[in-house]
Amino acid sequence: MTFAITPAIPAGALSASAQPSLPLHGRNVLLRPWEADDAPVLQRAFQDPSIQRWHTHHVTSREEAQEWITASHQSWQQEQAAQWAITRADGGEILGRIALRWMDLLHGLAECAYWVLPNARGIGLAPRALATLAAWALDEAGFHRLELAHSVGNEASCRVATKTGFVLEGTRRGAHLQLDGWHDMHLHARVQGDA
Repeated sequence: MTFAITPAIPAGALSASAQPSLPLHGRNVLLRPWEADDAPVLQRAFQDPSIQRWHTHHVTSREEAQEWITASHQSWQQEQAAQWAITRADGGEILGRIALRWMDLLHGLAECAYWVLPNARGIGLAPRALATLAAWALDEAGFHRLELAHSVGNEASCRVATKTGFVLEGTRRGAHLQLDGWHDMHLHARVQGDA
């Protein structure tokens, strides 16, 4: 099937090269693709009650963590999603995760997601990482619009979104099933040209 529009991002434009690592400007932090050796940290991260609370996917074993990492590399090659570990640039300690959890190259649209480990919370890491990812996605990769959805009960995620210029566009009622039932979801977005 052919489309009446030219894709915002041509197929193959991302997967033609390796997934980039993205330094946080003025910080000793790097967003880098997940590596096989990260599996134990990823498994431990999903044991954190806050990460479990707001995420429906859980990693319960080292094997599952390894499968998740392998799938993240495949998703980049298939131009369906992109996952980064948030790490210290000097030594590689993992501080969190940030992602374009799905990507639509035809329309230049992607959805952002993130979490930060307990020892790295409260220092502004998530907004800085999200700002770095958004700058790359909108200015370099060619996405036109980035969305971000979170439970209306997740006030910390809402603060991250608004600090990073993701405008609150509305509430999607009963849009996401969590362990405790259906959650209304705030929808935030940034588009090319937003300040």
